[in-house]
Amino acid sequence: MGPAPAAGIPPVGRYAPSPTGALHLGNIRTALLAWLHSRALGGRHLLRFEDLDTGRVRPWAYDVTRRDLEWLGLDWDAEYRQSERLPLYAAALAQLDTYPCTCTRREIQAAVQEATGAPHGAEPVYPGTCRPTSARRPSDSPPPGRPAAERWRVPPERVCVQDCLTHELLCQSLPGEVGDFVLRRGDGAYAYHLAVVVDDAAMGVTDVVRGADLWPATPRQVALQQALGYRQPAYWHVPLMTDYRGERLAKRGGAPSLRDLRETGAATPGRVLADLARSLGWATPPEVSAAELLPLWRTYAGPSREGAEQAGAMLRP
Repeated sequence: MGPAPAAGIPPVGRYAPSPTGALHLGNIRTALLAWLHSRALGGRHLLRFEDLDTGRVRPWAYDVTRRDLEWLGLDWDAEYRQSERLPLYAAALAQLDTYPCTCTRREIQAAVQEATGAPHGAEPVYPGTCRPTSARRPSDSPPPGRPAAERWRVPPERVCVQDCLTHELLCQSLPGEVGDFVLRRGDGAYAYHLAVVVDDAAMGVTDVVRGADLWPATPRQVALQQALGYRQPAYWHVPLMTDYRGERLAKRGGAPSLRDLRETGAATPGRVLADLARSLGWATPPEVSAAELLPLWRTYAGPSREGAEQAGAMLRP
């Protein structure tokens, strides 16, 4: 279940973009909602750059992200970069029961198909090819030219978590529906799931507002929190913004960026904020400030909120 912050624990929220390009309007809407939630609680708001995938990071994206947020009046109280926090991830990894794995994606797909006849969705459950057993132990070193990832031996548990926005309860069997998942890749990069859990705990994050695409991965993150002895934050998964075809906005898909609107003068900050609010079904004047949207967020996120299930509003050209 999604716990409320304990008495005496100050609310802390965060926005955690990946600096892989300019933010599009879907990213910005999530940033807005995360900021509204933190400020509505009277809490601190953090900006955390999730930049562990160095091959995709664009150095200019850090400053563009800051400028975009500042332009809209979305301030923050502290800033972090995951790339500067690697010793924390190493320490957490050392506390977990992991084992080396040299399987490629193709090999995992083949093993799953051989065992079940078809992979389980877009992300097949790891079949345990490299997992140590009493009769078989993994090699102390990977095959030549084959770097090893580190997988977490998930406990035989069923983990449930409730979303505070939709009130949906999601339960997953860790061995059957998640499988042993990677915490450090073969190239040495720490996995998202480990880094985000460690950072939220270290930064005292009590409330996580993020896109609905991350909802299916929440039970495995809760499992990591439990294994590491961390407190579980409350989760609020907000709808993703889609284009006129109903497809999710994405940087890779060439979604229009806020930087373009800001630098060309095609829109004012107030108009962008009003358009984002109206995409959620909120009634606003043609231009608003971020602070003026706080009452609307309180209504939207509260128990009397209506229509959240339909709030994946489309962005039309």
